[in-house]
Amino acid sequence: MRIDAFRTSDERFAALPDYPFEAHWLDVDGLRMHYVDEGEGDPVLLLHGEPTWSFLWRKIIPPIAARRRVIAPDLIGFGRSDKPTEIGWYSYDRHVASIERLVVELGLERLTVVVHDWGGPIGLRVAVENDARVDRLVILDTGISAGRPPSEMWLRFRAVVREVGGDLDIGRLVEAGTAQGLADDVRAAYDAPFPTAESKAGALAFPELVPTEPEHPSTAAMNRVRDALVSWEKPALVVWGADDSVLPVRVAERFVETIPGATGPELVDGASHFLQEDRPAEVAAHILGFLP
Repeated sequence: MRIDAFRTSDERFAALPDYPFEAHWLDVDGLRMHYVDEGEGDPVLLLHGEPTWSFLWRKIIPPIAARRRVIAPDLIGFGRSDKPTEIGWYSYDRHVASIERLVVELGLERLTVVVHDWGGPIGLRVAVENDARVDRLVILDTGISAGRPPSEMWLRFRAVVREVGGDLDIGRLVEAGTAQGLADDVRAAYDAPFPTAESKAGALAFPELVPTEPEHPSTAAMNRVRDALVSWEKPALVVWGADDSVLPVRVAERFVETIPGATGPELVDGASHFLQEDRPAEVAAHILGFLP
């Protein structure tokens, strides 16, 4: 079945700051998924969330790639990946299946999975359902819902997204989740994948996929992930922006309480939700210090 999808032109990505990486592509059921693939050695998978793309990791990738192989995909609907134009196309299951396809197609083993924001529910599910491939987890400012809203701030965020719809200002939304603000060229880079209203369907869909009530379609699957993490004995590191008001530090503390193999939370001062923008060197150092 043909999927109506928007493909952002390559010209939109021609002059991005600090993003020199070669493009790689994977076919996912007729949709083109973009990913960065740098370095050699045991792989580290970096998963972004809402409404970012692999550009979020641009200052994290080089120091890790000096020691390991780093793969940073753009979720379907984001970055350089194809963007189905129907909001109803997007689901938790489809995002998980696309990342699982990437892991299998690239033959990733002895994997460190690093997750942020919506990359958390996606990547943690991929990890627990493919645990023979995964050696360790790094968890940054994310959550696994139990069928209730993550926070009052998050509910306000969802309300704003619903109100503005296709007029959503992606760059400004990312900037609002930082403590340090963004330079004009960085804000423009977050806008680059989304030149039209139809290209933003994935960004508009994500808030609706968060299970804020027990009956939500995503609730049962996310609760299975939470249950699996209770018995996750492999190493896990929790790193958090100390000033994150969307997912406050108590969410980080719950991860450490839930996962037997978890250490932390390591709090990054001067960093909000998008800690990769606020304090990239510190984030990279935490990840590198956790690798064997």
